[in-house]
Amino acid sequence: MPQLGYGTYKITPADTVEAVTLALEAGYRHIDTAQMYGNEAEVGRAIAESGIPRREIFLTTKLNNTNHEPAAARQSFATSLEDLQTDYVDLFLIHWPLPTLYGGDYLSTWKVLEEFFADGRSKSIGVSNFLPEHIGVLLEGGDVVPAVNQIEIHPYFTNDESRRKNAEAGIVTQAWSPLGRGAVLTDPVITKIAERVGATPAQVVLSWHVNRGDVVIPKSVTPERIVSNMDIFDVPLTAQDYENITALNRGEEGRQGSNPRTMNRL
Repeated sequence: MPQLGYGTYKITPADTVEAVTLALEAGYRHIDTAQMYGNEAEVGRAIAESGIPRREIFLTTKLNNTNHEPAAARQSFATSLEDLQTDYVDLFLIHWPLPTLYGGDYLSTWKVLEEFFADGRSKSIGVSNFLPEHIGVLLEGGDVVPAVNQIEIHPYFTNDESRRKNAEAGIVTQAWSPLGRGAVLTDPVITKIAERVGATPAQVVLSWHVNRGDVVIPKSVTPERIVSNMDIFDVPLTAQDYENITALNRGEEGRQGSNPRTMNRL
C-alpha cells in the first residue's frame, strides 16, 4: 500500500472522473473511496479509462453504515466491485463501528469481511474509525487481524492512543482528514515552518504525517494541489519542527469528525 494516497471524500460524482484522472496522471497509485461517498462508479470509470494496469493501483473502498447486516454486506460488496469495474479491491473497510446500532454487533459484520478476504475478492480487510475497545472485540472474536484502521488524525487531533494500540496489534494506521479539513493550514506554527522551508502549509503537514509512519490520503480537486500534495517526502523539517507540530494537539477538543462511540448515522 503506497503511504500516500488520494482521497475522494466529498468529491461529487460529476467531478470524480476528472479528479481521479488528474490524480492518476500526477502519479498517485493509491485511491480511496467508499460506498457512502456515492462515487464508486466514477472512480471505477477513471481507473478503467486511465490505461494503467489494475495491478498497479491500490484501491480501497468501505462498507456503508446501512449495510452491516451480513446479507446486506455481501450484496453491497458485490455491487461495489461491479461499480468499480474490478473483480477485487486491495482493501475493504468497515466504515464505522456503530456500537449503538445493530445490537452493538460489528463482529458479525467483520466475519463477512473475512469471507471476502478468504475468497480473494478483497486482498486485505480492515476498519475505519474503530477505537481500541472496538478493535479488541475483533481481535478476540475474529480470525483475521485488521490490516488497517483508518482514523481521524491531524495536528489538532493526533489520536496517539489509537495509533499506539494499532501498532501493538500490527495494524497500519491510516489518517483521514490529514489537513484537519483545512483548519490547520493557517495555524501560525504551520505557516511559519512552511515559509522557512519553502513549502506549502499542506506539504508541511503531510510530511509530518508520513514521518510519523502513518498512511495519508489527502483530497483536493485543484490540479496544482493534487500535484503539490505528492511532493512531500523531501520537505526539510527538523526534529523541532515535528515536535512543534505535534504540540498543536488539542485532544478531544480537536476532533472535527464524529466520535466513534456515539456516531449512529445511517
